[in-house]
Amino acid sequence: MAAVDTARSEPSRGFFLNDPVVRGVIYQIVTAVLVVGFAIWIIGNTAGNLAAQNKTTGFDFLWRTAGFDISFSLLPWSRSSYYWEAFLVGITNTLLVAFIGIVLATILGFTLGIARLSSNFIISRLATIYIETIRNIPLLLQLFFWYFAVLKAMPAVRESIALPFDMFINQRGIFVPRPIVDEQFGFVWIGVALAIAAVVVMRTWAKRRLEQTGKRFPVFLASVGLLLAIVAVTWLVSGASMVFEPPVLERFNFKGGLQLPPEFVALLFGLTIYTGAFIAETVRGGIQAVSKGQTEAAQSLGIREGDRLRLVIIPQAMRVIVPPLTSQYLNLTKNSSLGAAIGYPELVNVFAGTSLNQTGRAIECIALTMLVYLTFSLLTSLIMNWYNARVKLVER
Repeated sequence: MAAVDTARSEPSRGFFLNDPVVRGVIYQIVTAVLVVGFAIWIIGNTAGNLAAQNKTTGFDFLWRTAGFDISFSLLPWSRSSYYWEAFLVGITNTLLVAFIGIVLATILGFTLGIARLSSNFIISRLATIYIETIRNIPLLLQLFFWYFAVLKAMPAVRESIALPFDMFINQRGIFVPRPIVDEQFGFVWIGVALAIAAVVVMRTWAKRRLEQTGKRFPVFLASVGLLLAIVAVTWLVSGASMVFEPPVLERFNFKGGLQLPPEFVALLFGLTIYTGAFIAETVRGGIQAVSKGQTEAAQSLGIREGDRLRLVIIPQAMRVIVPPLTSQYLNLTKNSSLGAAIGYPELVNVFAGTSLNQTGRAIECIALTMLVYLTFSLLTSLIMNWYNARVKLVER
């Protein structure tokens, strides 16, 4: 009987392909061979076509003179600049509109998401109409609306619309005062960094104090006061100065100040308003995912409505909000490439457009552009995954 039991407990597998582990390994090997073979074929075919057309490859063109103008640049630029400098200009312009757009879209999205859940019928309906309307209109059409129908319809320079604080708006964009600082202002930035670190420490202490004793601490007012105090002391001690140079209308254009071109303003408005609508739905879904029992428990403790949302509901909702919120940040950054349609000199327009057309290095320009967007996406995901790990629930 023992021999029979042993034979029954160890059945023969027969043909080796019946083993799922072996089949899995074979499938992976075959897939890898096919992918590598396809890549080799693509590379060889591309090299043969380029040779037949007497075209060279390489990145030596980056050190050639570009010879074209860029309408808006954070970095120094002239027609004698190199193509690698055009590459950097495109990156910085893309980062500028993406960073500001993410901040503004987040504020707008959280506001609209909470407003849609408001008990006030008018506020809730207005938020719903805004979200459902904006989400269902293509972003490119919205960019065209802001650029051609709004900003380009503004009056000419001499009939500029005056705004508060020495700001003006016309067909050429928005003109605002330009801050001018001296060499000592670097100490102020150090003070700002120290103040932010102190605020983080204070908020951590206040949270632990609330958990241990149940006593609240005016974190917001204390944070603002501490930030202003440290910056003010640093400013006075360093003797730094900052003045604002207002734009002054002369014969044909404004002189001085800082000009925000209409292409930048239209792209920023479009990305913020469009992405904000999607973030609002993400926020609404995250808040509704929190059990109603949490709200009822907070009510039973006598916590005010604003504090319930800030201290109980939002912290729990963030574990649901953060993953799709990351996708919206990635979409906003990649959608900034649509700025090429309205003439904003971002990466696709400057490098994958003008530079590619002038140099003929399509493979190199497209490859570098793809690498930049891949890097942006990976860094954004890395930061948001780190934040998600901090806000997720810890099982005990």
